[in-house]
Amino acid sequence: MNTHQLVDPFGRRITYLRLSVTDRCDFRCTYCMSEDMQFAPRAQILSLEELYAVADAFIGLGVRRIRITGGEPLVRKNLLSLLQRLGERDELDDLAITTNGSQLAEMAAPLRAAGVRRLNISLDSLQRERFAAFTRRDKLAQVLAGIDAARVAGFDRIKLNSVVQSGRNDDEVLDLVEFAIERGLDISFIEEMPLGSVVSHSREQTFCSSDEVRQRIEQRHALVRSSKVTGGPSRYWQVVGTQTQVGFISPHSHNFCGDCNRVRVTAEGKLVLCLGHDNALDLKRLLRAHPGDGERLRQALIEALRLKPERHHFATDEQVQVVRFMSMTGG
Repeated sequence: MNTHQLVDPFGRRITYLRLSVTDRCDFRCTYCMSEDMQFAPRAQILSLEELYAVADAFIGLGVRRIRITGGEPLVRKNLLSLLQRLGERDELDDLAITTNGSQLAEMAAPLRAAGVRRLNISLDSLQRERFAAFTRRDKLAQVLAGIDAARVAGFDRIKLNSVVQSGRNDDEVLDLVEFAIERGLDISFIEEMPLGSVVSHSREQTFCSSDEVRQRIEQRHALVRSSKVTGGPSRYWQVVGTQTQVGFISPHSHNFCGDCNRVRVTAEGKLVLCLGHDNALDLKRLLRAHPGDGERLRQALIEALRLKPERHHFATDEQVQVVRFMSMTGG
């Protein structure tokens, strides 16, 4: 089978798939979903067999990195069976998960045994009340215990993800960096993306640029550019004298579209070619109309890539530029 056939009109080779296994989550983070989210009926969610079929098609076309996302992926029933199958695929250079950490105290060791190599763990605050305000759940202690369990389980690199908002948690940037340094973790700071309508805050007023965050860190720590490449949008800096690298995901201030190498598949089977566009291809319809037809699925993916846009056009004003919430897309 020919590989590396997923090339978009701008010559970018797609080698990285973000595969959502559920739109459900045990948190309700204010920038990710509403408190009264309406989740998709279970019949509309891809089965584990269908998710594997999608992953298998992408692997056959040259994808070498898969990140499992949600919602919160670890609330998906029997997820380990899918991970074990993917963990056995020698073609993959990387199998990773993005998680809120709430289930890691029990799940970290089984995930590592299944073949998951890296974890991204969301952590926007180290203050209990503020964490509860961000997530609408009072579970900071549970997440911190999950981070400790992940460290013990021996993942290659553990990275924290923090969405920074001015006036809400930007005063914790240095505390979060120190937390990462003390534990030998990496950390990425993320500019909030305009996905879904929020009522908890004004995105225009809370926007905090990556440059501002980096300046705060450099008040205490020297940073040098890192050569680290993970296949994602983070741009990394090494904290001098430590094992920690700090990443910046900057969809507004430093557009990262030029070297985009990734696509997303939602839990409902929609192929999202760009995070900043609503257009999507319904893979579920194809999967269920032609079960087991891997060649038809691969051909559909190749043809879909011809429609991948050059870039997103995010802005920091109050306009909702993409209707779906991040939890519906897959992180």
